[in-house]
Amino acid sequence: MTEKEKKIEEKKEKPAEAGLKEEEKVGESKSNEKEETKRFGSKRTYNSRRPSNRMDDEEKRKEIVASWNPKTKLGEEVKQKKITNIDQILDSKRKILEPEIVDSLLKVKTDLIFVGQSKGKFGGGKRRIWRQTQRKTKEGNIPTFSAFAVVGDENGHMGIGSGRSKETLPARDKAIRKAKLNIMKVKRACAGFDCSCSEPHSVPFKVTGKAGSVRVTLIPAPQGTGLVVANELKKVLKFAGIKDIYSKTFGKKRTTFNLIKACINALKKTNE
Repeated sequence: MTEKEKKIEEKKEKPAEAGLKEEEKVGESKSNEKEETKRFGSKRTYNSRRPSNRMDDEEKRKEIVASWNPKTKLGEEVKQKKITNIDQILDSKRKILEPEIVDSLLKVKTDLIFVGQSKGKFGGGKRRIWRQTQRKTKEGNIPTFSAFAVVGDENGHMGIGSGRSKETLPARDKAIRKAKLNIMKVKRACAGFDCSCSEPHSVPFKVTGKAGSVRVTLIPAPQGTGLVVANELKKVLKFAGIKDIYSKTFGKKRTTFNLIKACINALKKTNE
């Protein structure tokens, strides 16, 4: 055979070998997919392999508690595990001065309330979690941002807090920290006149709270009713562990700060 004929035969063999390699790769990928479906019940995607935000928050909470050096007597008692329940602190009316105390005793969830609105000709008016204000100086307009946070374990413990700063993220961190320091106990019961279950899913009796010109009345409801309240109040009541409730609101309800504070004032009265 001549050199030209040898080169032609080599070119014919190379595509065939490449095709076999591709078939082997396809077979390997299909076998991997079958193994994943056996383990997880469905084909996994890229997003499903990423850890959830809840797991990230739990890991951060554990790291914060592990590296915490308490500065108060109450914090030392919690760190030494002399106090293992948040109700021991709330019933004795001791003041919480460190947010790590709440992190070590409760698995709280956090959320922000829509207290501001966006600016602009076409996108203006949309609710957002930052409320922006400005003050006039010789240098120009200096903006400040405020945020309103809610924390709770959805089992009778919740708190609210507000924070202000020249930037958005510090305002959010301040609000979450103050909300943990203002943690409180909410009494729940089944008090609907047409409900006779034994689960604590509503408020124990009709209560009214006031803040500014806003008044909020919370009325017990039977199971399956849901949260018949404003959208921002749903976050507060959900974190408090209340599932069914009726409500009435009076006054300037668009002032979200006072609306939330009036609801908190009503929830505090459940312990009286």
